[in-house]
Amino acid sequence: MDKSVIFAVAGAGKTSLLVANLDEERRFLIITYTESNHGNLRRKIIQRFGYFPTNITLYTYFSFLHGFCYRPFLRSKKNTKGVIFKLPPTFPRYALTDDRRYITSNRWLYANRLAKFIEQSNLVGDVVTRMEKYFDVFYVDEVQDFAGHDFNFLMAISAAKLNVTFVGDFFQHTFDTSRDGNVNASLHDDYTTYQAKFNVAGLTVDTHSLKKSRRCSKDVCDFITEKIGIAIEALEDRKSIVRYEDDPAAVLAIYDDPGTVKLFYKEHHKYACYSQNWGAAKGVDLYQNVCVVLNPGNVKAWQRGSFHEINAETRNKLYVACSRARGNLTFVPESLLKAHKRS
Repeated sequence: MDKSVIFAVAGAGKTSLLVANLDEERRFLIITYTESNHGNLRRKIIQRFGYFPTNITLYTYFSFLHGFCYRPFLRSKKNTKGVIFKLPPTFPRYALTDDRRYITSNRWLYANRLAKFIEQSNLVGDVVTRMEKYFDVFYVDEVQDFAGHDFNFLMAISAAKLNVTFVGDFFQHTFDTSRDGNVNASLHDDYTTYQAKFNVAGLTVDTHSLKKSRRCSKDVCDFITEKIGIAIEALEDRKSIVRYEDDPAAVLAIYDDPGTVKLFYKEHHKYACYSQNWGAAKGVDLYQNVCVVLNPGNVKAWQRGSFHEINAETRNKLYVACSRARGNLTFVPESLLKAHKRS
């Protein structure tokens, strides 16, 4: 069985590659984490075939984990209601064999421990067998978002006798499927070490097939490489404008422009404009011109030319935001938009 993980740069066509490799004969299992990327995948599959083929199954990760991996084996036995995304209490500390570690008193499953609960219940082999029964090919998009127990679970089920392809961008790690104490706490600290974990699980690591961005211009790629410190090349020598704008009238015109998306670090919903948050824009491939809104701390980083020095999580979200641009990329200070922010 072919098993590989392809590490890409933003806009290189990770999702498009998966969709291009689909057919109407084999049985495909496709998993991604975020709702936005699930919607993006579904759209592209329908565009490819004109409808959504019945031989293709598309899940968000926790729908797969609960509906396919947990429910057939443990739902009736444990009498649980579903998945809850609040964190378990720190105390009391229950043993790994104690159901109270995984299930609330009201019979809801803690999302960040569900994969561990399946493993602890000795069901990984049964899940693998079930995957082999119903599918021929296993795809995971945005693999860099898997963390905690979920990363261990993903590595375990990748042993299924299926053709396996995972795609992701290490530097677009902006969300975690879950965290639980120190489990894989340092997973994303080092790119080389991260790659090695896939090798250990029997997957071939490919860093060449998707190393150039089809979405971003050379100017945007050069900005990301030089100012954010994440290496990215453009497939085409296409030009665009990268600039900082702090003229109040010009910033207001950008804010009112329905053709330019405004990407905020957080709380985009408090602004009555075409907008999204930096990290939540991941997987979205619909934007042309992009306006990245900078909070005061990141305005200072712009002025110092030191985005590469900001903390890794913020840097990765900024990389996601900047790499959404097919056309021009403009930065504006959020202070000039405060008057438009709703309480």
